[in-house]
Amino acid sequence: MQQPGGNARYTASVVRRTLHRSPVAPPVVLVREVTRTLPLGDTEVHVLHGVSFEVASGEWVAITGPSGSGKSTLLGLIAGLDVPTRGRIVVDGRDITHLHERDLARLRNEHIGIVFQTFNLIPTLTAQENVEAPLYVGPKRREARARAAEMLERVGLADRRDHRPHQLSGGQQQRVAIARALVTEPALLVADEPTGNLDTTTGAQILDLFGRLRDELGVTIVVVTHDPQVAARADRILHLVDGRFASDADAYAVQVASDGGAA
Repeated sequence: MQQPGGNARYTASVVRRTLHRSPVAPPVVLVREVTRTLPLGDTEVHVLHGVSFEVASGEWVAITGPSGSGKSTLLGLIAGLDVPTRGRIVVDGRDITHLHERDLARLRNEHIGIVFQTFNLIPTLTAQENVEAPLYVGPKRREARARAAEMLERVGLADRRDHRPHQLSGGQQQRVAIARALVTEPALLVADEPTGNLDTTTGAQILDLFGRLRDELGVTIVVVTHDPQVAARADRILHLVDGRFASDADAYAVQVASDGGAA
């Protein structure tokens, strides 16, 4: 069945979103009226202004916006790396708004995987050891070696497990970082400009990997990006301007509009 106008790709997009969103499970991310204010000398900078949204279980959401719009600040709040000035944030069923740092660290270790633009691998450790690292402080430390090896195989780096970061290409380092982020089986994966340091071809391969791992592991994904091609891979795009959402749209609909309505 096609949408009026005969757009089969639109129908495919709707089917893809329906398959990944759970109609029963509560949202993995719930943000309500979140404000973030930062001190600047004798004044304050209002970075976020009463932001609210939800991310369904299994959904892939892209947060876009110009530099200074607050998108990385918002991602840091969702990831438990920062706390809001006002408002409420719930991740994987747990209100993280007022958690102490020790509890936030445990939450990040067990429920949230984080991927950075600059990879942030430990240079003296091998790929295997980098992926094992999050498990050393959690309840699955005895499984660390086997679980890390499995994740490296999932991202296509089983034959590079004994290489250190300087022996890997940028794309390979980002694959290690993704494996590390997912080795604890988190409900949520957040990524800040995950293809920003990669060439176009390698970046596309990383996005393909995100999609495949979402299908295989059922993880929910929130990505911050300024690149419309990266955003187009998501199910939904939230566009942030001056600390407020300017739009919340289906990613394929945004792509069609940017292409002038072409099928």
